[in-house]
Amino acid sequence: MRLSLRLRIFLLFAGLAAAALVALMVGLGLGYRRLGSPETFDAFVQGGVVAAFVILGVVAWVWYLFDLNVAKPIDSLAGALRVRAHSDVSGAIDPTIAAYLGDLAPAAKAAAMTLQETRNALAEAVARETTRLTVEKARLEALLSDVDAGVVLCSGDHTLAFYNGQAVDLMGAGAAAPGLDRRLFDYLRDGPIRLAHERLIATGDPEAASDLLCATLNGSRVLSARMRLMAADNGAVPGYVLTLRDVTADHALHARREALLAEVFDRVRRPAANLTTLMAAIPEGAAAPGKLDLALREEVATLTAAVTDLSRRHDEGRGDGWALAMARASDLLDGLRARMEREGLRADTRADALLLRCNGFEVIALLAGLTGAMAGEGLARAFRLTIEEDGTGALIRLIWTGAALPMAQLERWLDAPLEPGISALPRRAVLARHATEIWPEAAGPGENSLCLPIPQARRVVRRPEPIARPVVYDFDLLSKARSAKVQDTRLPDLTYVVFDTETTGLLPGQGDEIVQIAAVRIVNGRRVEGEVFNTLVNPRRPIPLSSTEVHGITEAMVQDAPFVEEVAALFHKFAEGAVLVAHNAPFDMEFLRRLEPGLGLRFDNPALDTVLLSAVIFGQHEVHSLDALTHRLGITIPEEARHTAIGDTIATADAFLKLLPMLQGKGFATFGAVLSEVRRHGRLLKDLN
Repeated sequence: MRLSLRLRIFLLFAGLAAAALVALMVGLGLGYRRLGSPETFDAFVQGGVVAAFVILGVVAWVWYLFDLNVAKPIDSLAGALRVRAHSDVSGAIDPTIAAYLGDLAPAAKAAAMTLQETRNALAEAVARETTRLTVEKARLEALLSDVDAGVVLCSGDHTLAFYNGQAVDLMGAGAAAPGLDRRLFDYLRDGPIRLAHERLIATGDPEAASDLLCATLNGSRVLSARMRLMAADNGAVPGYVLTLRDVTADHALHARREALLAEVFDRVRRPAANLTTLMAAIPEGAAAPGKLDLALREEVATLTAAVTDLSRRHDEGRGDGWALAMARASDLLDGLRARMEREGLRADTRADALLLRCNGFEVIALLAGLTGAMAGEGLARAFRLTIEEDGTGALIRLIWTGAALPMAQLERWLDAPLEPGISALPRRAVLARHATEIWPEAAGPGENSLCLPIPQARRVVRRPEPIARPVVYDFDLLSKARSAKVQDTRLPDLTYVVFDTETTGLLPGQGDEIVQIAAVRIVNGRRVEGEVFNTLVNPRRPIPLSSTEVHGITEAMVQDAPFVEEVAALFHKFAEGAVLVAHNAPFDMEFLRRLEPGLGLRFDNPALDTVLLSAVIFGQHEVHSLDALTHRLGITIPEEARHTAIGDTIATADAFLKLLPMLQGKGFATFGAVLSEVRRHGRLLKDLN
């Protein structure tokens, strides 16, 4: 049953020919023995040879006619039916495919037309029923794309199922852009997010939310985030929605406003004080005649009182508003450790279960700046960071082994800007905002520390029992079972990267190079429109005119393009964790794999080739070029896009999406099953796995 129809028919005729030859030999042998005349032996042999050749010729001729007019048409008809059964290809079947099969071709044509009519009617019914849901989905997408915060939706195992443009800007700084079905922890540090997720699951309250601070993976940004769980089915780990704001950018704006207000008060306070001094030096009534002196003194007194009052109120209000929110002690230490590790410093952390009322970014920036200054002076490069409960507040201690920090040196560092290039506000202003001080003290034998008390803090307590509330909207979170082995994974559960290259020629072993590479991602059975990799490449060699005539890429177009090493590293990251798909994949992969030694990377992703997949579906006797495959599947490649990397990539991806359900329809449900079947067609192309 594993053999193809044409091979089985060939074996049938081969067996028939063998049986006829055996019968001929037996018959001739019996006739010779019955005749009993040795003189006739040569005649019997000659007759047998002639008869054998005639039998073989007749059987071979009948087999050829049968294969040409029966077996091959059945294969072609089966392929045409499977395309229409498993893909959205329309159009009537050509009855001339099986002209010698009687009523089979017209019957197949009628069945295909009936299937198409039924499918159209069903599609219209479904479209009518889902119009409202489509409109609601579009409204939700528009709303989430316009909000000023980054929004990501993650499954229970922290893989991305949704993100908006703001999230790309926040998480993609200095790294690859986020992508569906990728780990969130490829972009953000995992500590605070995991803890917040576990806390929310433990509460059992579907309405609960958790505020947290998290840092980007490279520590360049500190983000303020809020997490809320999503409903999950069948006891699965619930996913969550995470909204993100850039505290770094908000603080820069806030710091500029603070600096402006401070300058206003300073510039007004000094003239008012000078006027008061001058007026005190003039004897009352001596300098100004009449009521002018009295009015002048009253105005000066009013100005002084107003400035004093405004300054007092400004100082009192510094701790109010969005800046001083409740920050989790563990989140503060994680963000601080990220900043320190970016500077090459080592940090061990320990924190009580506390919530601190503070501006998390400012505290992190202050302590990170001080540790950096201490490292620059050679005092220490390894620190212990602790946050402990201290009365109604908390005490942050920065401990190191080595010499003590002189108070005068600390005072000079506190006068330096908090974040050079972002905030000119002095570090001392952070202490004023939080109504606190920082001082050095001994921490033990050979150890010293900096102590920073936070006046307001409280213990993390268990939330009260949740109150049942009606649910207005129910989002279907993307959740799928993940297998450690690709071989056993169902085809729809895999993530694919379909790619194509354009080159200077067809001989990578003789110096030809890539001039363009493009790729798209397929996640959950659909091509993700926003996740595209497409770039020109500088090949460091001339592009032959014959190659330019094929793909249209000239030397002037690639003059300022990046070199292949940089592009290959970016493509490796884009394809991480995915199955690679290409048309005639060995050709494209050879160009990439010859770069592996210089990059220190390996392109060892599982791979599928649409040439071989086409052979599995339509048989090896068909033509399997990209043009022929797309024509069979009803895919149109615009003329201007043909033989461009991105055009051929999109065409290959659309063809692959149509081949997937056809493979499943033939019983190949897993990657391993497809791979085993593909290897039977190894004479077409070599296996890349």
